[in-house]
Amino acid sequence: MKENSNFSKKDKPLTIFITGGSSGIGFQAVLKLISLGHNIILPCKNISRVNEVLTKIFNQSLVELSKKGEIYTPIMDLSDLKSIDSLCSDLKIKRMNIDVLILNAGLQYTGSNTPRMSTQGIELTFAVNHLSHFYLTQKILPLIDKKNDPKIIITASEVHNPNSAGGKVGAKASLGNLKGLESGVDFKMIDGNKFNADKAYKDSKLCNILFARKLSKNLISKKLLIPVIAWAPGLVISRDNQGFFRYSRKYNQLGQILFAFFARDLLRITTSNKNAGLLLSNLACLSKYRKPGFSYYSNKIIASGKFIFEETDISNDAQREDLSDNLWELSQSLIDNIIR
Repeated sequence: MKENSNFSKKDKPLTIFITGGSSGIGFQAVLKLISLGHNIILPCKNISRVNEVLTKIFNQSLVELSKKGEIYTPIMDLSDLKSIDSLCSDLKIKRMNIDVLILNAGLQYTGSNTPRMSTQGIELTFAVNHLSHFYLTQKILPLIDKKNDPKIIITASEVHNPNSAGGKVGAKASLGNLKGLESGVDFKMIDGNKFNADKAYKDSKLCNILFARKLSKNLISKKLLIPVIAWAPGLVISRDNQGFFRYSRKYNQLGQILFAFFARDLLRITTSNKNAGLLLSNLACLSKYRKPGFSYYSNKIIASGKFIFEETDISNDAQREDLSDNLWELSQSLIDNIIR
């Protein structure tokens, strides 16, 4: 396997752009997709991360990857909108066509009482989980190959729904009247209330689904029947120091250890990065997920250690047309004020 920005088209492999592919679910999906012969654009935050990811992939490929797709690892920092702009301009110059866009990156730092900020001064959870993906999608859409069964896939979460098991714990997801976002400056929460890191994450996952629904509606209005799939992988707790909870561990290491023991080892209500990564690779590749329009799938636990992956209803707030319209307009306005 070689790193190459000019993918070959033998056997019509898919070219898949994925965020959050350097660890956790995304990394496992990348391994599977490469093994199937697909080509990956996997942006990384810096050259150190690039080297780390390529080393892991190459070491894995010596043992497990038989059919090897190619991989391109450009630099892109999701916490910096101008970094996204720079990469997308470069992809356009290279005339790269993309078949599947996977918006998988997600950041959570539950336990912190202090908000972290993006390069442009936006609260980091909202900036990375929603706003950057919102902007990236607009920049990537002109590069998507409309003739090769394109898809857009967004990793969301069941915690967007206050009635779900995870959504009931702690503060509930709610965007209110978008007062914080509407202010356009120095807001810490979308609803304008006091900062809460756990709620900020849940709110960002609600944004993911509202964005996916509005994006699908806009594509259909342009007669572009591109499936837009939001999905929830279930509760994933890895046994290493990587993956989704790596930031939260910094704020409550003992709590995270105890939570992992009870949820993963005792109650067995968690799934693995590998299993969730397989679900993500299936969403990208399988024809059963080519239904035009918006779809939402969830990896639901049905018994200890047993899950079922199926199309699922979204929360009441996620179904609100007014909320999806306003979120889109205010997100665009915020970006317009930043990128001039």
